[in-house]
Amino acid sequence: MDGEEPAKEIEALIQRLRLHQPPPSPYAGDPSTAATPKAGELLKPRRAAVLICLFRGSAGELRVILTKRSSSLSTHSGEVALPGGKADEGDADDAATALREAKEEIGMDPCLVTVVTSLEHFLSKHLLVVVPIVGILSDIEGFKPVLNIDEVDDIFDVPLEMFVKDENRRSEERERMGQVFTIQYFDYEKENRKYVIWGLTARILIHAASIVYQRPPDFVERRLQFNLPKYSISSSGSATS
Repeated sequence: MDGEEPAKEIEALIQRLRLHQPPPSPYAGDPSTAATPKAGELLKPRRAAVLICLFRGSAGELRVILTKRSSSLSTHSGEVALPGGKADEGDADDAATALREAKEEIGMDPCLVTVVTSLEHFLSKHLLVVVPIVGILSDIEGFKPVLNIDEVDDIFDVPLEMFVKDENRRSEERERMGQVFTIQYFDYEKENRKYVIWGLTARILIHAASIVYQRPPDFVERRLQFNLPKYSISSSGSATS
């Protein structure tokens, strides 16, 4: 009986999240750019997807898998990130992008992951449209990480609920484009290793935790609003690498 209750809870979570409808992306489907191909190409941001891979921890809590990017990478080196990356032309959709990248980065077998929903699109400071894909890993014991050392230095997991709690959190206010916004930093320590989850990854996980736990965070979040035209982005994820 011990394993029945957690399994039922996971199944209930899967069913609930499958009903989640993210808002329309503000970065897609603008007819005015479609009418002017050259302008559309200039304004079309690259597309990427990240995998929010959730599983039940030993205490029954929901945990999410994170990576620490390789220190040799040219951008965001050494930072904590969700598995994921830019779309390839061969990707069928955003979920395919996230699963392919997770397999390349950490050896995650796509067969182990039940994709349940996508979340609100995020725009990075480099104008990269990032689509979060939520997946459930029912058998954590079946996952045997194989790190791509060219991209990933480390893999770890944290409780998802920490991203709606006002604990082990600090923040910094910044100003950009005349707007004051907050950058959240979450500190986590495991086996004498210290990690800081911040920036876009923290923003995505705050939003994901709010959806999963059906409540707002315990802290004020002031997000930067991009006043940009709606972009034309192909649903097949034809962004270039």
